[in-house]
Amino acid sequence: MNSVLLFSHHPILNSQIFDSFQDDTVVTSLSTIDAKTISHSIRYGLHSVRIFIEESWNRNQIVTIREKFAKYKIDLLYLPSLLPTKQTSLFVFDMDSTVIKEEVIDELARKHGVFEEVASVTKKAMEGGMGFDEALRLRVEHLAGLSIQSFKEVYDLLHLNDGMETVFQFLPSNGCKLGILSGGFSPVLELFSKKYPVDFFRANGLEEKGGFFTGQILGEIINREKKEIYLRKYANEFSIPLEHVVAVGDGANDALMLNAAGIGIGIHAKQGLKDQITNWIDFTNLSALVFLFENTF
Repeated sequence: MNSVLLFSHHPILNSQIFDSFQDDTVVTSLSTIDAKTISHSIRYGLHSVRIFIEESWNRNQIVTIREKFAKYKIDLLYLPSLLPTKQTSLFVFDMDSTVIKEEVIDELARKHGVFEEVASVTKKAMEGGMGFDEALRLRVEHLAGLSIQSFKEVYDLLHLNDGMETVFQFLPSNGCKLGILSGGFSPVLELFSKKYPVDFFRANGLEEKGGFFTGQILGEIINREKKEIYLRKYANEFSIPLEHVVAVGDGANDALMLNAAGIGIGIHAKQGLKDQITNWIDFTNLSALVFLFENTF
C-alpha cells in the first residue's frame, strides 16, 4: 500500500485534500479516499496527514499533485512504504544548507577576506562551467594561509536547520542510525560530531602545516559519486536494507545519494536537485522526518 504524506505549519483540511486530488492525470479515485484512509497527526509543531493509496503514481503524477497542494503551502511526499518500527533505519544527511543553515566554505571565505573569489567559482560551477571536484579544489586554494583556529570560530557561528534539533532527539531514541556525508570539511564535522548524535561522517580533509591550511585537499574528494558509495557502504555495514535508508540533501551533488536510498528527500532543494528526484519539502522543515514511520499516526 502506497502512502501520501502531507505536511503543513497549519491544519490540513479535508476540503484542501479533495480539492487537490481533483485532477485527470491522477488515477486515484476520490471514492477510495475517505475517513478510513486519511489519518491526521500533530507533532513537533507540524500538522501531518497520511493517506493510503492503492494505485502507484509515476513522477509526473506526483509532481502535478504536489503543485496543487503547494497553493495551500502544504508539502507532499509519496512513499511506496513507510519505515518499520521494529527494525533499524538509517538516516544519511548532507551537511551544508541541510543539517545546518550555512555553507561553511562561504563563512570561511568571508573570514579570510576571499568571499568574492570563492563565490565566483561557485557561480561558475552552478552554471555548469566546471565540475564539483575542480570547483572545490579552486575554492580551497583561496583558503591557503587560513588558521586552523578559524574553523572553531566559524563552527561557533553555525545554526542547525529548522527541525534538525527534533531529528537529533527523535531518531536515536527510536533506534535509528544517523550519518552525514558532506562535500564540506572534516574539521567542522569533527567538532559537530562531538556535540550531536552522529554515528559516522565523511567530509573533505584539508592539508595543514604549522597551524595553517595550505590550500590543498587531503585525500579523496567527497563528491556526488562518493556520497552514493558511502551510503551503500554504511547501509551494508549496519546490515540495513536500502529500503530502510533515508537520504536528505539540498543540491544536485546529493542526487545519486537520494536516489540510491529507499526514501530520498530534498529539503528546500535547489532546482538542479528537484529535476532529478521525486520527493522534496518546500514549506515546512526537517521535523517532517518523524512522520516517515509506520507508527507515527
